[in-house]
Amino acid sequence: MSVGWTYDDIFLKHLTGPEHPESPERLRTITAALRQAGLLARLQDISFEPARPEDVCGIHDEAYVELLRLACEHGMTFIGSSETCICPRSYEVAMAAAGAVLAACDAVMAGRVRRAFCAVRPPGHHALRDCAGGFCLLNNVAIAADHLLRRHGLRRVAIVDFDAHHGNGTQQAFEEHGGVLYISLHQHPWCGFPHTGYAGETGRGKGAGLIVNIPLPPGSDEAAYMEALEKQALGRLQQFAPEFLLLSAGFDASHLESLARMNLKPESFGKLTAILAAAADQHCRGRIVSVLEGGYHLSSLGRSAAAHVRALMDGH
Repeated sequence: MSVGWTYDDIFLKHLTGPEHPESPERLRTITAALRQAGLLARLQDISFEPARPEDVCGIHDEAYVELLRLACEHGMTFIGSSETCICPRSYEVAMAAAGAVLAACDAVMAGRVRRAFCAVRPPGHHALRDCAGGFCLLNNVAIAADHLLRRHGLRRVAIVDFDAHHGNGTQQAFEEHGGVLYISLHQHPWCGFPHTGYAGETGRGKGAGLIVNIPLPPGSDEAAYMEALEKQALGRLQQFAPEFLLLSAGFDASHLESLARMNLKPESFGKLTAILAAAADQHCRGRIVSVLEGGYHLSSLGRSAAAHVRALMDGH
């Protein structure tokens, strides 16, 4: 079975302005890097439809989703915070991105592909239940986890988030849930945003113990990430025994990034992915959907994404 991917030029229509780091050029760079590495031709394209409001309202308040639609329709230039820019087509693009991730999950569950990489934007893991933020409008990976639980009847879904910034929106979505294990490896002290992700934030109620924050100091390199995975993350995955693994694949822990201060090289993301792919083989029949989050230094982003996709392929 091949590795699938979701991409469409509609994701380039979310326009954030000429100086904004979360730009359409990110996806052009990733596509070019995958093509140059000979990987693009090996990926199986997964067709998709835009998500519907009912698809995303398991994670987001209906009123917020409608507010996002109206804000775009009426020409507002940002929502939630000034750095979270929007344009008239941003609602349409965000719903397409969410729909692409849902289609990838469906393809994996149906056995058409074993794994998938979703080259989508805008990113999602900072989007809260009722508020946008941190460049994020809809929480794609959280919407996917909710879909797997509700529509496919799974009982245990794990999310591993290796973006340099903590996924505060994803944590909020599942900190009292009980069916989702959320593991985040991120820079701490913070890289400017979102000021959450302490190790002591571990979930509440049914979700107690299912939020696993692994703060890493600025300058952490490949060895530090590998140690964190092996000594903290993998044991929690084994205890939880997920039926499906979702990845919040942020590549902004690169040593070249200006929005964080970590020290990973492009090949580091491949090694990290290979470890997680092996864990998926052990616990959930290899089923992985990886969803693009951050990564803003373009040359590093392209090479890192290519290393990530190659590892998804090599492990399948």
